[in-house]
Amino acid sequence: MSKKILIVDDSETDLKHLEQIVSNASYQTVIARSGEEAISKAKAEKPNMILLDIIMGEMDGFSTCREISHDPELGNIPVVFVSSKNQKVDHIWAVKQGAKALVSKPYKNEDILAQLTHYA
Repeated sequence: MSKKILIVDDSETDLKHLEQIVSNASYQTVIARSGEEAISKAKAEKPNMILLDIIMGEMDGFSTCREISHDPELGNIPVVFVSSKNQKVDHIWAVKQGAKALVSKPYKNEDILAQLTHYA
């Protein structure tokens, strides 16, 4: 059975691009377009890993990651941020919220594949 990756981004373009990279690597994809949707999909789908944008509408990626990492049901799912935020402070804050890594946009396919190989 292939591993399941939850991809969370409010940008349709970024979603499609990530979904293509992940599915081409033979992983199953689940899509969410907001933090709230990400949490409910994570509970329903139990993904092996979550790729999460930071800058989103009502609930940003940092809050989403914090909720996921503090949830006893979801806390063991590795979260990797994929975001245009790339300051040193963003990387530190990402880890403080419970994320494993932050891949900054624009990224290469290999950057995403390396995270999948490492965490999924």
